Amino acid sequence: MHDVVVYSRKGCHLCESVKETLKQVQSEADYQWREVDIDGDPELQRKYTEEVPVIFIDGRKAFKYHMERRQFLRVLAGRAETD
Repeated sequence: MHDVVVYSRKGCHLCESVKETLKQVQSEADYQWREVDIDGDPELQRKYTEEVPVIFIDGRKAFKYHMERRQFLRVLAGRAETD
């Protein structure tokens, strides 16, 4: 199972779009995801303040700003082949 982390912040419409995509494709791939609000951690806020949303898959940065359904599934499939 893949671990997906979405670094986001409140009021971010791009973040909402990414989270909606993750919810929509949940049944199509083997992953769990969680959201981390960067504004709750000064280090994350400093690191990602201009980049949200930032999506990590299995600890590796995979997307920022935008993530389309097909791209996400393709990256997950590629990671499964190399793991």
